[in-house]
Amino acid sequence: MNAQNNSAKGSAPQRMPDMRRGGGGGPMGARVNREKPKNTWQTLKRLLKYIGKSKLLVIALIAIMAAVTVSDLAGPALQGAAINTIKVDEAGVISVDLEAMIGYLAAMGVLFLCSAALGLAQGIIASKLSQNTVYMMRNDLFAKISRLPIKYTDTHRHGDIMSRMTNDVENVSNAVSQSIASLISSVLTLIGAFTMMVYYSWVMALIACITIPLTIAVSTNLAKFMRKYFVKRQKLIGALNGQVEEMVTSYKTVVAYGKEGKAVDEFTKVSGELKKSSILARVWGSIMGPCMNFLGNLQYVLIAAFGGYFVLNPNFLVPSLMLGDIHSMLQYSKKFTRPVNEIANQYASILTALAGAERIFEIMDSADEIDEGTDEVRVADIEGNIRFEGIHFAYEPDEPVLKGLDLWLKKGQKIAIVGATGSGKTTVVNLLTRFYEVDEGKITIDGRDITDIPKETLRRSIAIVLQDTVLFSDTIRANIKYGRLDATDEEMRAAAAFAKADSFIERLPDGYDTMLAESGSNLSQGQRQLLSIARAVLADPKILILDEATSSVDTRTEMHIQQAMLALMENRTSLIIAHRLSTIRDADKIVVIKDGKVAEAGNHEELLAAGGEYFKLYSNQFAGIAT
Repeated sequence: MNAQNNSAKGSAPQRMPDMRRGGGGGPMGARVNREKPKNTWQTLKRLLKYIGKSKLLVIALIAIMAAVTVSDLAGPALQGAAINTIKVDEAGVISVDLEAMIGYLAAMGVLFLCSAALGLAQGIIASKLSQNTVYMMRNDLFAKISRLPIKYTDTHRHGDIMSRMTNDVENVSNAVSQSIASLISSVLTLIGAFTMMVYYSWVMALIACITIPLTIAVSTNLAKFMRKYFVKRQKLIGALNGQVEEMVTSYKTVVAYGKEGKAVDEFTKVSGELKKSSILARVWGSIMGPCMNFLGNLQYVLIAAFGGYFVLNPNFLVPSLMLGDIHSMLQYSKKFTRPVNEIANQYASILTALAGAERIFEIMDSADEIDEGTDEVRVADIEGNIRFEGIHFAYEPDEPVLKGLDLWLKKGQKIAIVGATGSGKTTVVNLLTRFYEVDEGKITIDGRDITDIPKETLRRSIAIVLQDTVLFSDTIRANIKYGRLDATDEEMRAAAAFAKADSFIERLPDGYDTMLAESGSNLSQGQRQLLSIARAVLADPKILILDEATSSVDTRTEMHIQQAMLALMENRTSLIIAHRLSTIRDADKIVVIKDGKVAEAGNHEELLAAGGEYFKLYSNQFAGIAT
């Protein structure tokens, strides 16, 4: 759609507190999410699918890790062989096969150089694999966000959504780059080290396996206990980001009401919870490493003790074990336990990544915006006859906003909708543009149900000028052309002139190439409003929606804009949401909404003469009483 995104206001839902999502109402009003963690294996499986999309890198990494593992496992065998070149005869005389020892030492030197080169290649490929994975995840996540219904962004804190795009994706990146190579290496090393121990002595290999059940039991139970702290920490980070985002966007309101102290206190509270959760996560994450080291050292002692015994007391089970063989076995036992220790030491980052991946997949699993429209209708085919028939709608269950609303707009008519705050004026726009779906009843354009019209076509036929302008951090030229990207510069300049925006634009040093700050904050509110009107002019819509479009400009500018709007609304169906009743006197029809229904309708004079709801609103407004 060529219009700006509709912000939820009036009767539209605000981002209300939601304990399930960690949302908060108002600036800095976050609630902490305390959901139970989801299925770890399901998350891991989905993450591995993303990793598996880079098949060539995965294959190359496995091949390099296999070579690294082989060279790593060859080291202890060469060391043992070198030690075995030293012999002691029965008389206690020591002899050394120097030529063989030098050969083994030279082989070890070449092996270590190759291992270093392979390690460098491993790091490069692991980094590429990590970045490819998060590149795909980030793109999929952003594409998913672009397909989410408006209701999702209205009911989820923006800071938390951004946290999933940044912090959570980055945690996945770190885990993939650091852990994927270790996981591959660990599997290969476990298999290789155990095979080599069996080669030297199957009895000693079985002794080395005594600690495995203990290792599995300790790691499994610690993992279950630790996981909840890492999941909670990620959700608290999201909540904290949400607070910061609300504080920045609502800063003027916070300062105006003198709530800086309250904002800081609420931030400190959640930040304190994050600190506690992070400490607990790191403490329990750090416990895994020492536990695994203890079990690894226990295995080392068992092999040394039993190995020394079998060297001194050969038997039919272990007939010929040499000192060099014991050295190799001790080295392989270390390599056998090292992968478990590495995984344990990285378990904290793995859990953080899985917790982040869960939060990413939560968004990806959310339902897309529904678009069942299949009619082959073009924007040029739309004339603008709009009808609301028996519309019932509620943002929250049991809290209806519209209760059987009926409304008819004929092609080219200028219809103004008025009513008290919360009466449902903006909701009418939300339903017409299908930002939200009706609960009951139907809306038609030219007799065609809008659910049968593809949303892209529907929204391209509508342009909206909101009370709260939406501008992007780009040039003025790009912001105006957002209404129609294929417009020429001449058409863009004509639209700016039509909206009375050309005079102030041309006074700027860079003119139409002036870069706007975030949300156009380097322009006045009135100037921002003029740009949004120029954007709508350029869009050349069949249906025009003005949501208090001139509320932020001075009286003189408003007069010029009203003239431009009258020209713009010519031969277009125009829906005007108004609070200042003086701006809608010339509307073809004024509709008053009360209690979710049309209370009365007519032109300005007719409604004043009737002495009904419009008369009350008009009288109160011009008497200076707030409506």
